[in-house]
Amino acid sequence: MKDFKYLAAFSIPITAFLGLTLQNYWVWATPIFAFVCIPILELIFPIDNNNLKDHEVDSKLKRKVFDWLLYFNLPIVFGLIWYALKSVTTQTLETYEFIGLIVSVGIVLGVNGINVAHELGHRQSTNERFIGKALLLPSMYMHFYIEHNHGHHLHAATPEDPATARYNQTVYSFWITSTVRQYFNAWRIQTKLLRNNDNSFFSVKNDMFWYTVIQIAYLTIIGLLLGSKALLFAFSAGVVGFLLLETVNYIEHYGLLRLKTKSGRYERVKEMHSWNSNHVVGRIVLYELTRHSDHHFKSTKKYQVLDCHDESPQMPYGYPTSMVLSMVPPLWFSIMNKRVPEEMVI
Repeated sequence: MKDFKYLAAFSIPITAFLGLTLQNYWVWATPIFAFVCIPILELIFPIDNNNLKDHEVDSKLKRKVFDWLLYFNLPIVFGLIWYALKSVTTQTLETYEFIGLIVSVGIVLGVNGINVAHELGHRQSTNERFIGKALLLPSMYMHFYIEHNHGHHLHAATPEDPATARYNQTVYSFWITSTVRQYFNAWRIQTKLLRNNDNSFFSVKNDMFWYTVIQIAYLTIIGLLLGSKALLFAFSAGVVGFLLLETVNYIEHYGLLRLKTKSGRYERVKEMHSWNSNHVVGRIVLYELTRHSDHHFKSTKKYQVLDCHDESPQMPYGYPTSMVLSMVPPLWFSIMNKRVPEEMVI
């Protein structure tokens, strides 16, 4: 039964579904559950630093249930979006209800959309990568696949990486710098890939072009079929989704930097270049995203077998709690700055 603990990740879309169905103040059930209830639970449940034994790793890698738990997010996410779009266009909602539903669906797009897309984007299977890219579509963040895999994992914990927050940078500043720089980085990476393979800009291999077309088509179809209110909802929920991702990016590498070697090149990515959290609830709901150092150590390693490394810097709280704390920069700095190794502070 332990294999099914990751069903807890579906608690996020379940609360969003309840909000859509019951409306009224229930529309705020998802943000309250994600950023109030889960942090409280993380304070109650003990931290789990244990790693799997070799025979357990082999066993878990053979079980397809872990993969299917990811695949199920595709119909859940798109089903919830359709239900939400129909609800906001056919029912009379108060402003607080409309905004609450945007936030709730946006959280689903971030947790069950982008987060799962991140996991599947590292897989070798074309079908799994396709599902991952599809899950990025509602957040209008399909370029994340290119920038994350070809950019972030190469430059993580360096000034060259848009997704690494600088020491003393606020999350609000990071939202802007990371979002803008990642998008243009994705285009630069795509252009380089085309050039290296002797393909032109107008080649069918230009994924960034197709991502742009698909995302514009997605929003256009919603606007034409369901109207401007649905279009506003879809666009706004997508923004909430990718800002949730950027908040996670912010806490994952905040203030951590790879030092340069005598040759002038950056040292290789080590376990000390990502913030880890072993708080159980956040680990499960986020498909072990919080064991981020091991993910950077071997990006193709599946979520169910990620390890905790003693040398990794540990967050005092879980990822959901840390995301809330980052919203109050003075509080965040007072907690985290003293944990950043002195040699990394520039």
